[in-house]
Amino acid sequence: MSLFVQGSLSCLKLRGYLVNFGQSSGAPDPVPLSALAPKSLFLTRPSLMQYVVTRDELLESAGEVFANIASGVLKVRVNHTYPLSEAAKAHADLESRKTSGSVVLIP
Repeated sequence: MSLFVQGSLSCLKLRGYLVNFGQSSGAPDPVPLSALAPKSLFLTRPSLMQYVVTRDELLESAGEVFANIASGVLKVRVNHTYPLSEAAKAHADLESRKTSGSVVLIP
């Protein structure tokens, strides 16, 4: 088992969840199933399309997110902004890993 997997899993509590999402850095390294056993861990790779199958589910979920933002439960941080006219630069910066977190194009 790689040191990365050992270190990553050690921070999880008993019966904790290891959730992998996004793919900007490519496919994740394999995790041996035996590495999950000592803490009875759960490993999942969720896809939005499996959680919001219908338009009604999407609208309900989006409504909950925006309500939580409005109430202050969720904080939105925008790390980088670019004028829409610099969209190509924004993409180049993303591809060259000059950015992290949210990137917003301003019309």
